Amino acid sequence: MSVVGSLIFCLDCGNLLDNPNTVQGDLVECSQCQATYPKKNFTNLEVVTTTADDAFPSALRSKKSVVKTSLRKDELKEGAIIKEKCPKCGNDEMHYHTLQLRSADEGATVFYTCTKCSYKFRTNN
Repeated sequence: MSVVGSLIFCLDCGNLLDNPNTVQGDLVECSQCQATYPKKNFTNLEVVTTTADDAFPSALRSKKSVVKTSLRKDELKEGAIIKEKCPKCGNDEMHYHTLQLRSADEGATVFYTCTKCSYKFRTNN
C-alpha cells in the first residue's frame, strides 16, 4: 500500500482504496484490480503530510521579493520631494516614501519626512 496525504492507494493499480474503517471483513479490496490488503495493516495508521514552500505557486507569491516592506535609515531622506505642509513647522516641502505594509489588497503606507525640521509622520492610503 502507498499512503499519500490521508488517502490510501492500491500498490498494483494506484486506485484509491475504500476507508478500512468502513470495510466489512478482514480484507480491504481494490475495486479496480481486486488486489487485497489485510485490514490490520491499517490499524493505528498515522499519516503526516507536509507541503513544500513552492508546492502552490501563485502570481502574488512570486512578486513578494519585489515588494519593498522596510526602509533603511539612510533611505528616509532620499526619495521624492512633494508639496505637502509639515504639521509641525509649516514647511511646504516633504520627502515621501511608500511601502506595502498591509495585505496586498489594501493601500500602501506613505511615510513623510519634513525637509526643514525632519519631522516624520505616516498615512495609510
